Amino acid sequence: MASNHLTGIGSESKQLATWYFTFAAILFGAQLLFGLVAAIQYVMPGFLFEILDFSVARMIHINALVVWMVFAMFGAVYWLLPDETGIETIGIKVGKLLYWVFVAAIVVVVLVYIFVQVGPADETSIWFIHEGREYIEAPRWADFGIVVVALGFVANLFMTGMKGKRSGIVTVLMADMIAFAGLYLTGMFFTDNITVDQYWWWWVIHLWVEATWEVYVGALAAYGLITMIGAHRKVVEMWLWIEVAMLFGSGILGMGHHYFWIGTPEYWWEIGALFSALEPLPLVAMFIHVLYDWGKTQGAQDATGQKLSVINNKPAFTWFVLNAFGNFLGAGIWGFFHTLPQVNLYTHGTQFTSAHGHLAFFGAYATILIGMMYIAVQGVNGIKVMKSTRSSVWATWMIAGGVMGMTVALTIAGYVQVLVSRAQMGATWAGYFDGQSGLWFAQAMDWRLIMGVVTFTGFLFLAKDLLSIGKSPIHER
Repeated sequence: MASNHLTGIGSESKQLATWYFTFAAILFGAQLLFGLVAAIQYVMPGFLFEILDFSVARMIHINALVVWMVFAMFGAVYWLLPDETGIETIGIKVGKLLYWVFVAAIVVVVLVYIFVQVGPADETSIWFIHEGREYIEAPRWADFGIVVVALGFVANLFMTGMKGKRSGIVTVLMADMIAFAGLYLTGMFFTDNITVDQYWWWWVIHLWVEATWEVYVGALAAYGLITMIGAHRKVVEMWLWIEVAMLFGSGILGMGHHYFWIGTPEYWWEIGALFSALEPLPLVAMFIHVLYDWGKTQGAQDATGQKLSVINNKPAFTWFVLNAFGNFLGAGIWGFFHTLPQVNLYTHGTQFTSAHGHLAFFGAYATILIGMMYIAVQGVNGIKVMKSTRSSVWATWMIAGGVMGMTVALTIAGYVQVLVSRAQMGATWAGYFDGQSGLWFAQAMDWRLIMGVVTFTGFLFLAKDLLSIGKSPIHER
């Protein structure tokens, strides 16, 4: 960043936020890079043979996704907390120490993934290499480290919220963090019964994301809309509370569409499919309501002659709007059309799931977290009105277009799998390999790789923009 204009109340907290955002951006790049490696290996199996296994590249790709978003979420809260409470974050020195603990743990885990990769099939592997549980492969020692960091973060949030002004946004975050920390703990124990183990595994993999993360995003959206366009606090906080009610209700029930596949009663299929589709609606409604109210002020002026409808951060606002569309499309549309029981019977475990996962994580979370990074860059560089630069425009279009392209390609690949492997061949091993070798499937995976390259190139533009945008003379200061 070009300069540092962080002074006064909250400067320490906002400085810590920039640390979190910086490391999150590095992990974001690593996630995309290892995703590219895995995509190349999918179409060229000999790529990096006996150097980096496909399973390891995929593992780093997925785990880096989760971790960079957690880093960015922590950073976003440390950024908004002084603004919402009116005081410096309590325990900020402990917060900075825990940041370095978190960074060190993640670096060690990734190095072990890359250079050790596999270990003996005993407790040693679980504690020091990886647990072998998809999506939450972190070794047990790192699990405990993450819990310590999260509890320290929760303590800072609660102490600050209790001492300072407690807005609706901060209150929701305080409640949400209890669930955020608690749900992660459900995946830290192991049972010999695979159905029971998978049950709690899904509580982390899906409910942790579908409930606590979505509420997190709602709080960030409320703060961002107030900050960027002066949205009415009562409006955004009203929708935020509606989202809390719906997500903790629909999130728990919506997770049921996984239960059928781990041996639980069949009725969970229908319950899960219905409620899973409801989760993005409150956040989308918040954006529609706020933007409608904002649109009515176009051209209006206050008593000093200043326009009421000025967007003070164009790049951030663009990513926030993309969040509304991306959340609705990725989590809503793509999530819904393959979770209906009659459809999921054929689509479960195909590239339809991967298509939904790519667009949902990007649309629901990555977009708004990138927007928060731009808000932080604006504050750090003392910019009054931040305009879009050429790099920010290229980054936005290439990342969003690349992810959408990957989603479409994976959807086509999933369609081939459903048609050939499931419907025609009856979900046999022969059907699986016939589907994998189909022309449409192969072409779709080629296009997934091409769109991955576009996305990674967009990330390079994003990194360049975040590092240099403070130097641009086009902004109002």
